[in-house]
Amino acid sequence: MSEERGGSGGVDGERRRDTVGRDDERRPDTGHPLADPSAITRRGALKVIAATAALGGAAASCAPEEAAESTHEALSGFDPLPPSNPRAAGTLTDPDMLAPVVPWEMVLTDDEMRLVAALADVIIPADDRSPAASAVGVPEYINEFVSAPAHKEQLTRLRGGLAWLNRTASERFGATGFPALTLAQQHEICDGIRFEPDAPAELKPQARFFDEFRDMVSTGFWTSEDGMRDLGYVGNVPIPSFDGPPPEVLERLGLQGEDLV
Repeated sequence: MSEERGGSGGVDGERRRDTVGRDDERRPDTGHPLADPSAITRRGALKVIAATAALGGAAASCAPEEAAESTHEALSGFDPLPPSNPRAAGTLTDPDMLAPVVPWEMVLTDDEMRLVAALADVIIPADDRSPAASAVGVPEYINEFVSAPAHKEQLTRLRGGLAWLNRTASERFGATGFPALTLAQQHEICDGIRFEPDAPAELKPQARFFDEFRDMVSTGFWTSEDGMRDLGYVGNVPIPSFDGPPPEVLERLGLQGEDLV
C-alpha cells in the first residue's frame, strides 16, 4: 500500500520507475495501445496521446461528427453506430445538453396516465405549501422514465401494479377504475400495500410496486421547481453577494478567525 500511495522519491519511487522501464522493454507491441487496457504501458499511453493530437489536427478538415467518430474508432477500435433516432440532439460522442431531446416514444396510454396521476396525487396531494404531484409534471416524468428502452422491467411492474389497482377498485367498490374512486376509497386500497413488511403475503408484489412508484413520484416532484421550493432548496440561484455561513453554524462547528481564511 505504501508503494502505491508514496511519492516518487526514495526507494519505492526508484522501484516503480525501474519496473515501468522493464515493462516497456518486456511487453510486445500489439499495434494498438488499448488492445489490453489493463496492461497499458508508458509507451502505449504516449501512442494514445499522439494519436489523439494527430486526429485533433485532422478534425478541421472534416465535419464535427466525422471527426468525433474517427477519433472514437481510432482510440477504441470500435466503429460507433449512427444514432437510431434522428430526433436525438447532438451526436453519440457530443450530445447537445443545452437542447436535450428524449430519443424514445412515450408508451403509457391515456388511461394509464390518468391512473398514474391519480396515484401520484394520493402520495403527494396539494397542500398550503405546494401543488399536487400531477400539477408539476410528475406523470410525464414517470412516463418518460418507464418508456426508456433500458427500463422495460420497471414498465412491466408499473403496468402490472396499475392493472391491479383498477381491478381492485372494481371488485371492492364496483368502480370503473381507480381514478373514479373517492379519496377515502383510494387510501383504503393503498393502505394495504404502502409498506411491504406490514403487507399480507399475497400483497407483497403490489407493495413492492407501490414502493417503487413512490420513489418515482418523490424524485419527479422534488426535482421540480415547486418541489424544490417546498423543500426550501435555494441552490442554482444567482445571488449578488455571499456573506459567508451564518454565525450560529460557525459556532456549532467551532470555526472562527484564521480557521476561515
